[in-house]
Amino acid sequence: MADQPLTSRGAATYRRILDVATQEFAEHGIAGARVERIVAAARTNKAQLYSYFGSKEGLFDAIFFGSLERIVNVAPIDATDLADWAVRLYDEYLRRPDLIRLATWARLERRPAGHLVDDPDRLDDHKLRAIAQAQADGLVRDGDPFDVMAMVIAMSMAWSPVSNVYAATAQEPSELHEQRRTLLRESVRRAVAADRD
Repeated sequence: MADQPLTSRGAATYRRILDVATQEFAEHGIAGARVERIVAAARTNKAQLYSYFGSKEGLFDAIFFGSLERIVNVAPIDATDLADWAVRLYDEYLRRPDLIRLATWARLERRPAGHLVDDPDRLDDHKLRAIAQAQADGLVRDGDPFDVMAMVIAMSMAWSPVSNVYAATAQEPSELHEQRRTLLRESVRRAVAADRD
């Protein structure tokens, strides 16, 4: 970022830009987002936006990395109950579809392979340690803890806003969401259960 706002009015403009741009990027991605729409909706101008963020890409980075902790830690993990964690992720995707869309655009337009962010920016160490401990305790099947986590997250995204099969919304009947939660919970439980010989 080039400049930080120094006044309360500047801080309010800065916040409006972030709020409007979050929705713009969530809907259109980096390539499809338009600075003109952002500045019009944020009631500012391009010069101010570029002063704060340097470029459209700098603005996306500020939003993405500012949201990364929420994206990664949106539902605290309980490695002794990964099925419940998957259901809480499902619910969060319904509450904040913009967060999962931002992560998806970062994947599509920035990091098509490998981890979503560089190692220093990854925030999943505590999850991996918790899964490894649950494995050591005989509660979760063997396997790379990262792969177990990735599988549970993928299952939780079956009906997310970025699903290529069906994107659920919070406006759907609660009974339908409850059916999905039950199916998800049972499926994850079976998928991650430790082998009992």
